[in-house]
Amino acid sequence: MADAFAELLWPTRCVFCEMPGELLCEKCRASLPWICQRWACPDCGAPFGYLTCTECEHDWETRTVICSMGFSGAPARMVSCLKDAHELRLAPVIAAAMATSLDEASSWPARDGCARFDPSAIDALCFVPATPAAYARRGFDHMELVSCALGRELGLPVADVLARRDAKDQRALGKKDRAENLAGTVEVVDDVAGLDLLLADDVVTTGTSMRESARALLARGAASVTGCALARVW
Repeated sequence: MADAFAELLWPTRCVFCEMPGELLCEKCRASLPWICQRWACPDCGAPFGYLTCTECEHDWETRTVICSMGFSGAPARMVSCLKDAHELRLAPVIAAAMATSLDEASSWPARDGCARFDPSAIDALCFVPATPAAYARRGFDHMELVSCALGRELGLPVADVLARRDAKDQRALGKKDRAENLAGTVEVVDDVAGLDLLLADDVVTTGTSMRESARALLARGAASVTGCALARVW
């Protein structure tokens, strides 16, 4: 009854066009900027980077990165509404989009010749954590919520094994400054030795957060790290 009353007072609207009825209306769903996994860079997940990628040097610590969409329009609003507007109902929506792209990516090879994603070859799902300051400001870790929903979609256990120290806000920093800002700020707080891990994040911009997290996991003995995210900036 409380939910029904709240819906009467504050009806659900599309996060992008504000059409009442759904969090993401049919029209906006039909116009999502999906990345075709066939042509995406198998190393950093950038669109159209399969043959020649302008976004990476093919030296990432992850065995592959799979991103669902370009970071514009509805995907950008989905991320900001979840993180900053506390629209927690978006977590399973984002997870479903990521699961869709992971399924598509399973048809295409990574640099090692194996499928970019094979759920039977993954031991657990982990996520790039929020900083303590971001957690205190929001009251939740948005990628923990997304990862729990994604884990249910994929049938994978979620391993909360990463922790971050506070650093400067990355949004105002360039690629070099981002790397320096996050260097050594991610630590592994549990045993990951020998595990093949799927590492989730919301947005890959320069890849600094994902690469630093993968580096920390591999340094603690993880067998491999496959990255995935909702959106890719390019």
